[in-house]
Amino acid sequence: MQFTLISDTHGLHNKLTLQGGDILIHAGDVSVRGTESEVLDFLNWFKKQPYTYKIFIAGNHDWFFEKESQEYIKSIIPKDVIYLNDSGVCIEGVNIWGSPIQPTFFNWAFNRARGKEIDAHWQLIPNNTDILITHGPPFGVLDKIIKGQTVGCEMLLDKVREIKPKLHVFGHIHEAYGLHKHEEVTYSNASVLNVKYLCVNQPIDWVFK
Repeated sequence: MQFTLISDTHGLHNKLTLQGGDILIHAGDVSVRGTESEVLDFLNWFKKQPYTYKIFIAGNHDWFFEKESQEYIKSIIPKDVIYLNDSGVCIEGVNIWGSPIQPTFFNWAFNRARGKEIDAHWQLIPNNTDILITHGPPFGVLDKIIKGQTVGCEMLLDKVREIKPKLHVFGHIHEAYGLHKHEEVTYSNASVLNVKYLCVNQPIDWVFK
């Protein structure tokens, strides 16, 4: 099964040319300011991409998805697009879970305090998860900001080490784009924008075996 991984398009999705495949995953920050018009523009683009399945989560810029009712959000999601918010989907036997939550970061959307508050979200992740999508990275893995600090979530790392998904895809920290494999888990920071918000990073292709 062929996956394409992207994240942090921040309204520049039209600059991407995607080749198509089985599953397209977007790991959040589809917008700049989180307005409804930005979200609708993204959804109109996303639904047209040449993939059998299209999955996305929100990110810390995507205020629309935190402020609006779940009923209204559901009503605008195209029928061939899957939106995950502390929820999962099984596609052809592959269990996929997505969460927009990340540690408090300048009081943006979906921020949670480190410790018990954020861990309550990670404890929702099923043990049989094959592919985990979060907006923020786990601690110490593709999470180093330009000033040199590692800013990922320690408790998310603990959960990933516990359940060992085949793939953990995220974004959020633009300057940490790339792939890293440790033991059974492949980690992907799929941010297509760099720290200057320029669309320079390529979508990441990954094959589920």
